[in-house]
Amino acid sequence: MKKETIFLKLAVFLIGVPVLVLCIFGLPWIARDAAESSTKMAYVLYGILIVMYVSVIPFFVALYQAFRLLSYIDANKAFSNSSVKALKNIKNCATTISILYVLSMPLFYIVGEVDDAPGVILIGMICTFGPMIVAVFAAVLQKLLKNAIDIKNDNDLTI
Repeated sequence: MKKETIFLKLAVFLIGVPVLVLCIFGLPWIARDAAESSTKMAYVLYGILIVMYVSVIPFFVALYQAFRLLSYIDANKAFSNSSVKALKNIKNCATTISILYVLSMPLFYIVGEVDDAPGVILIGMICTFGPMIVAVFAAVLQKLLKNAIDIKNDNDLTI
């Protein structure tokens, strides 16, 4: 099974690299640009940047949990409580990211109103609903996997 998950492990890695590069290079550039602009707008942008930096922590935790889940699949432990726990952690991380962006939506609204750019609000909504979809998908997979484990355990006891 190792060959089947190599592509997915590579995808998890390639998802994390641009986010890490954005945090190291992109967000400080935005902060520097905000500091050079008007001070009233800078505080709003700093609030959004803080939310972005804080949301990176659960993002990378979720990526690590996805990598662990793929490792469980490689080790033929896909139907184990460890896999259920990894999916639960992914769900919790995605929920945390969604909550952070829901709480920051007023800041996106202020930026959209001042710059007269309604697309900024759309970006905030995408940052909110994207992780929410991941959380729902992980919750469904968690429930299915837990039911499959229960059925497997019942079958093991029957035989």
